[in-house]
Amino acid sequence: MSAARAPRVPVEERLFSLVLALLATEPGLTKSDILATVQGYRQKYSPNGDNTALERQFERDKDDIRELGVPLETLDDPAASGNNQMLRYRIPRGAYELPLDIAFSSEETALLTLAAMVWREGTLSGESRRALLKLRSLGGTATVPGLDYAPRIRSRDAAFEPLRDALDRGVLVRFPYLKPGESEARKREVAPFALIQHQGRWMVSCLEPDTGRRKTFLLSRIIGPVVITAIAVERPVDATAESALAALDEVWRTRTALIRVVAGSDAETRLTKRRSTVVRDDCLLEIHFSDEQIVADELASFGPEVTVLEPASVRDLVIARLRRLVAVHTEVRAAGGSHHG
Repeated sequence: MSAARAPRVPVEERLFSLVLALLATEPGLTKSDILATVQGYRQKYSPNGDNTALERQFERDKDDIRELGVPLETLDDPAASGNNQMLRYRIPRGAYELPLDIAFSSEETALLTLAAMVWREGTLSGESRRALLKLRSLGGTATVPGLDYAPRIRSRDAAFEPLRDALDRGVLVRFPYLKPGESEARKREVAPFALIQHQGRWMVSCLEPDTGRRKTFLLSRIIGPVVITAIAVERPVDATAESALAALDEVWRTRTALIRVVAGSDAETRLTKRRSTVVRDDCLLEIHFSDEQIVADELASFGPEVTVLEPASVRDLVIARLRRLVAVHTEVRAAGGSHHG
């Protein structure tokens, strides 16, 4: 396969493969060995052709993994001293492995692996994906050709990938957003600075270019294609995933609803175990939320098992949802009756 037709290998996968390859070899690998065998290079390597561009890519990759603190060594060949083509590269495991007094149980290892995969989707900046490389490469040995990869957790929202692309480019995006309670979507033009997961839902935190205000949008409410523009936007230093999550957590902490649940019901079981729930009395719960519309959907799903006492705004939203549900069922039954008549 020609280099022009070679499938594109993501940069983090190429760096990951390079680290594992250099960890797996004691004597080290020459540049030719690496370009010919390691995932991300071999697809573009030409045994008898010009590999100048690929060699420059390898030099950049060496700098990248060293910036991560990876102890990449360069070994001179005594029989060909000064010949750069015969230099060998390796990562000594003893200088890079975890200390001997640190160990993880199988359960802890599984949780770290899952957290790393979710983190890869949730942080999304180039720096974060490169940092994940170091965590993943602390694992066991692997031969150069046979590198395996864990499956990736993917978001189901179609807006996820284009938003991640825009994040890496640092540009404005446009998308149609349907706000709860409105019948038509509105066009939004914003600069995304973080894709985050909060309370099990994917969100994008953005800056409004005209006002400088920060807003968070649910990906599930983006109902059309995300258009990536070429308009670059400079992000404030504090516009990070951490600051976005901290802001959402603060909203979550300050917003509460007082509800009564039916004893022994599914609602009691689930809502009692909900994060930050306070049991005031038998079947009287104080729950936290960050979005009235979302919590109204959740509470309405329990039907008669939940009664919202306060705030009135959430109570009204839940009642409106239950009334719509009754209206739909009434229409369906009426239509069924007329059909049989």
